[in-house]
Amino acid sequence: MQSIDYVIILLYVIGIVAAGMVFAGKMKNSKEMFAAGGKSPWWVSGLSGFMTMFSAGTFVIWGGIAYQFGFVAVYINLGYGVAAMLVGMFLAGRWRKLGVDSAPEYLQMRFGPGIVQFYTWFKGIVNLFAMGGGVFALSKIICVLVPLSEGHLLADAATGHLSVPLTSIALCVMVIVITCSGGLWAVLMTDVLQFVILTVSVVFVVPLILMEAGGWTAFIDATPEGFTSPIASDYTWWFIIGWMVVNFFNIGGEWTFVQRYMCVPTAKDAKKAAFLFGTLYLVSPLIWMLPPLVYRVLNDSAEPAEAYVLACRHVLPAGMMGLMVAAMASATASMATTRLNTFSGAITSEVYHRVINRTASDSQLVFVGRIATVVLGMVVTAGALLIPRYGYTSFIIDINTLLAGPMLLPGLWGLFSRKIGPFAVWSTIAAGAVVAYLVKFALAREGFLTTVDSLQPLVQWIAANSRIVDLTAGIVFPLVLMTTMELMTKHEHPGYAKVQEFSRKFHEEPDLQSSPLPAKIVAISLVIIAAVMLVLAVLDPADANVLGSLAVVLTTISGVIHWSIRRGEKAAA
Repeated sequence: MQSIDYVIILLYVIGIVAAGMVFAGKMKNSKEMFAAGGKSPWWVSGLSGFMTMFSAGTFVIWGGIAYQFGFVAVYINLGYGVAAMLVGMFLAGRWRKLGVDSAPEYLQMRFGPGIVQFYTWFKGIVNLFAMGGGVFALSKIICVLVPLSEGHLLADAATGHLSVPLTSIALCVMVIVITCSGGLWAVLMTDVLQFVILTVSVVFVVPLILMEAGGWTAFIDATPEGFTSPIASDYTWWFIIGWMVVNFFNIGGEWTFVQRYMCVPTAKDAKKAAFLFGTLYLVSPLIWMLPPLVYRVLNDSAEPAEAYVLACRHVLPAGMMGLMVAAMASATASMATTRLNTFSGAITSEVYHRVINRTASDSQLVFVGRIATVVLGMVVTAGALLIPRYGYTSFIIDINTLLAGPMLLPGLWGLFSRKIGPFAVWSTIAAGAVVAYLVKFALAREGFLTTVDSLQPLVQWIAANSRIVDLTAGIVFPLVLMTTMELMTKHEHPGYAKVQEFSRKFHEEPDLQSSPLPAKIVAISLVIIAAVMLVLAVLDPADANVLGSLAVVLTTISGVIHWSIRRGEKAAA
């Protein structure tokens, strides 16, 4: 990267933090901080959900798989779209109709305090630790592009580039500041801005890199054998289907996504948010994955995890490359800020307010929420420093396939079932943990059961079908267990009636109006970025066409957003 790229990255980060600070004054109570007061526009929640799934992991994990194995990465990502559409059909509106402000509040009524406390601490620590892997992935992308002189204070002696651990710590600090200052409003708004910048940047990368490869036909002709196949290596049709089911649980039941359905005014808005999320993941994966796919033809000896950013560097002009890296950084930041906001909210409401201080004032709850954000931010930092020892791609896929079912299925089941109670939840979690340990450690990786002669056929089969085994343990087993307990239980659990009664009271309240403030901030931010691109176009005549085109596109999008705001305000009047 060139000096102007570093300037763009610095300005972008300062702008994102400043934009988040705009909402600091709105944090009058915990509902504003953790549920946006129930006034988020549906499209903001939908785009935020999309970006919550998005992170540097998209570029490192799926970009690396695209570079190595080909179009299978596109099909895997399409699974997110199918899962989100199903969530829109069956779950998103149901979550909003409950009338609660968070998933923990629902679990408290449905299953009792013990389940909530376990989920708050265990899920919070595991999810935020895993989020540290995304921060590490982003740091690796950035550091590849920043060579430093020998002996430089910030350099990694082994690579000669900017230190990955130091970059990870700096990113975690940025995430904590954004989340502390503006709460969920800041998270939602920055998500939308990052979506626009990333999408526009990638849309510019695609034609440029295809031209480098000689066009679509030349690219396809030059790909390795099997590169265009929808399946490859361990990523079979069974894996893709299982991954779709896992992410139905994830998008439908993970607290960070549930929060998106609860912060909008109505159940219809919640459905629309999920459908927008799903539609984006059904139409965009090919566009997102084309840079590393094409780069394989241009350079077949790159490190897979670095292929995406190297593809962008190959074709983007100075300044625009900095904007692309900054947008990648903020995409990962958005995922981290979302999880921080969700779990700091859970600790504030379900631990501090419900257990420690029931008479806490609104200002006390906001203060405790910010303290919880800082503490949990340290968990993200620990994950960023420790996960690389396990292997980032393996860690993320393993934790999703093995834990999503046992952890999320009981809560989703409880939305529909009158009968299951805490025993079913504890049983599924415990049994799921035991099965996950057996298939991932005891019967694999030189575990203590791998030396038992009678188990050798099973050990070998698990080694040869690890992805299928993981998905069976994480999906099929919890489903069978929950179905069995549903059939064996004869009486309705009292928690179901509590949830239904609370839901009925909620329907008596008038619908809230969504806030236009996030859209206004996004529109202003896009105009500022467009102005910077125009200045760069003047300074760099060789790439003036690309930079000028980007400025025009961003200005047009800003104009459309402004027009939509004015139209909405007139309709409301």
